[in-house]
Amino acid sequence: MTVFCSHCHRPLQAEMSCPPRRGKQVPTASKPFRSTKSASKARRDQINVELQELRSLLPISAREKERLSYLHTMALVCLRLRGAQLFPPGTHSAPLAGPALGTELLSLLPGFLLVLSANGKLVYISENVAQILGLSMVELLAQGDTIFDILDGRAHEDVHKKLLLAQEEPGREITFVSEMRTSKAFRLQHRGNRAVAVHGRFTALRSPASPTTTAFLALCTPVARLPADSDAGSQDDLFQSTHILDMTFTDVTESVTYHLGYRREELIGQSWYRLLHPEDADLAAAQHRALGESLGAGAAAGTAVLRVLRRDQTWAWLRVSARRDGGGHYISCTSRCLR
Repeated sequence: MTVFCSHCHRPLQAEMSCPPRRGKQVPTASKPFRSTKSASKARRDQINVELQELRSLLPISAREKERLSYLHTMALVCLRLRGAQLFPPGTHSAPLAGPALGTELLSLLPGFLLVLSANGKLVYISENVAQILGLSMVELLAQGDTIFDILDGRAHEDVHKKLLLAQEEPGREITFVSEMRTSKAFRLQHRGNRAVAVHGRFTALRSPASPTTTAFLALCTPVARLPADSDAGSQDDLFQSTHILDMTFTDVTESVTYHLGYRREELIGQSWYRLLHPEDADLAAAQHRALGESLGAGAAAGTAVLRVLRRDQTWAWLRVSARRDGGGHYISCTSRCLR
């Protein structure tokens, strides 16, 4: 029995198929249909229209909208969506998701406000961030969409641990100090990025849309510039101390009285750890272990920013640099107060 092709009506032999008709190619895995230039242009035009529509919905000035690139537009849209999810319109906490705080109120704050999601994503940055970092909220978002994208890389591990600790105990306040990214003009003027103290806590959000969600609410306050190890600046804001290998004081300069309130005799024989803030003990211990594992005199364990208890029961922020001296038999520390 002869079988004819339904397209060209030619007879077909066994195990053969009719070749496709000219003008109607059949796509295969190795040769899929290729997009035409007109189709690609149509898609790009549609994407541009959608981005322009999204840009028009952003609650910023027309001048700012004109300066937005597509990347900045998407970053702002994502920020607004995260804010709307955590702070739905109509809830008691909704004002945090927008600029309703007002420039007059923000100007009274010693720093800028920051809101993070549970995984560290940026949810809200107050507009006065530009006064502190030299970067607007839009420019800061170009660095990335998490807190770690705007922090100095050396602080990532410590900040990650503290955020986890705060998340496990909602309501517990934590504080950390780190350099944050700034504008090029700011870095040229101040010889580097800006050190900022972040003080905040995770708060449970009680809203129908997110009954079990928490957000990290913080105030970010600038502190004195973190000096480089080779910085030969003023000696008035530092004191020096020596310790045996378990960090017990064996000597300390008299200037410790000005910075911490203790007399020299009160500290000799005491452990350095007795003065440390509990939240900073792990970081200090890690630096101490690194110093203990180093070999030989002069080996340094780097620096750490820590809180130390003053004699009047307040906390002082210190940037502590430690090294092995005396043939490796004792530890020398230089502590610079941050104001």
